[in-house]
Amino acid sequence: MGSPLCVSIFLVLSIFIQSSVHGQSLRLEPFGSSQAVETKKTFQDTKTRFLLFEGENDQGCQIRLHHPDTLQQCGFNSSLPLVMIIHGWSVDGLLENWIWQMVAALKSQLAQPVNVGLANWITLAQNHYTVAVRNTRLVGQEVAALLRWLEESVPFSRSNVHLIGYSLGAHVSGFAGSYIGGKHKIGRITGLDAAGPLFEGSPPSDRLSPDDANFVDAIHTFTRGHMGLSVGIKEPIAHYDFYPNGGSFQPGCHFLELYRHITKHGLNAITQTIKCSHERSVHLFIDSLLHTSMQSTAYLCSDMNSFSQGLCLSCKKGHCNTLGYHIRQEWHGKKSRRLFLVTRAQSPFRVYHYQFKMQFFNQIEKPVETTFTMSLLGTKEEMQKIPITLSEGIISNKTYSFLITLDMDIGELVMITLKQENSAVWTNVWNTVQTIIPWGREPLNSGLVLKNIRVKAGEIQQRITFCSENMDDQQLHPTQEKIFVRCDRNSKKLKQKTE
Repeated sequence: MGSPLCVSIFLVLSIFIQSSVHGQSLRLEPFGSSQAVETKKTFQDTKTRFLLFEGENDQGCQIRLHHPDTLQQCGFNSSLPLVMIIHGWSVDGLLENWIWQMVAALKSQLAQPVNVGLANWITLAQNHYTVAVRNTRLVGQEVAALLRWLEESVPFSRSNVHLIGYSLGAHVSGFAGSYIGGKHKIGRITGLDAAGPLFEGSPPSDRLSPDDANFVDAIHTFTRGHMGLSVGIKEPIAHYDFYPNGGSFQPGCHFLELYRHITKHGLNAITQTIKCSHERSVHLFIDSLLHTSMQSTAYLCSDMNSFSQGLCLSCKKGHCNTLGYHIRQEWHGKKSRRLFLVTRAQSPFRVYHYQFKMQFFNQIEKPVETTFTMSLLGTKEEMQKIPITLSEGIISNKTYSFLITLDMDIGELVMITLKQENSAVWTNVWNTVQTIIPWGREPLNSGLVLKNIRVKAGEIQQRITFCSENMDDQQLHPTQEKIFVRCDRNSKKLKQKTE
């Protein structure tokens, strides 16, 4: 059984077991039932503790509803935006470490300072899952009440509010946006792997949706489903929905990574491994704050399969955007936009995306099953021996497209070295053919001709065509390297020969 399967089944089973122990079903009554309280219920006090952080290392100062003196005591600056973090479901009743990491990043890494707050609803979140889900509405109402009170108490606008909700906290943020009432909406909501169980397939009014704020973005990192449930919600819930590595599971979260997690987290390593993909959404967001010069770009695409073929690296008409805090808050059209990208297994998570298109000519009818290695030389760095395996046998006059991602910025691509790896079976067959039917005194070849390689660099939106450096020999010879340079460079050489 694969480790991603183990992780997701473990989490899904824990939800079922908790519900069974308490004699409850995973089915909820409709949220619009009589148990739902009124949109603008007046709260004299809240079960949620609202904390404000003046420095990146403090533990927070509590703001109390209807106590304006606490605003001054806690250093709330009404002229600055408010970024409020909202955590998710809790098993042990403790606030997770990522909260303090995000607070520190927000307080120390932004050019424009902001008020940083936390909606601590741990007493309502530390319940079996179905109860915690029910409590998300109450907490959403309390957040909305706080924001309305801020507008009434000081010169402050809800349009300057950014709610960042993780897991169940993402839906809390959505409910806050829908319950706040009035003509104007909250400025922005970010959903970090919004919880899936009991929310997947629900109407927009019963989960986070694009209607809950002027701008809503979401990052999906653990959507692999089992037994009809997935830990993170899979369906689009925002104006821009990001699916890193397809959104199903994240690199570096395999159970084989447990040893590395032990060295970092000690006795908490198993817990960290289990929730690794789910929590990756949080760390991707924090990474966007810590590495402002290494922002990750994602691209509009229908699914990960198409993206893996390199078919979606366009930035025209808003077809790409930046993942995380610094996203471009622009929106055109009515449908949610699904954006895909590849990331590294650890911070900094950014990679560089390239589409490669190669059109082969096969000199025999039988499809060629082969693999390649490719080396890329850029103006800054060089990447050597990248393995390339095409998903199907190579037939004549067909273009093959695939995605390559690099961990480093190699600069502008100037040369490609392609090597066809030796396949003993195929080489023997083709050598026999060439022995029976002589092709002249040329060296034995694979039967494949490759005239050029077309490349698109996603991050800089540059298209380049590379031609064989030796235009007199375009055959691919097994185990021999063939160099491709920019076609304009070859054109200049050809022009010099004819002059």
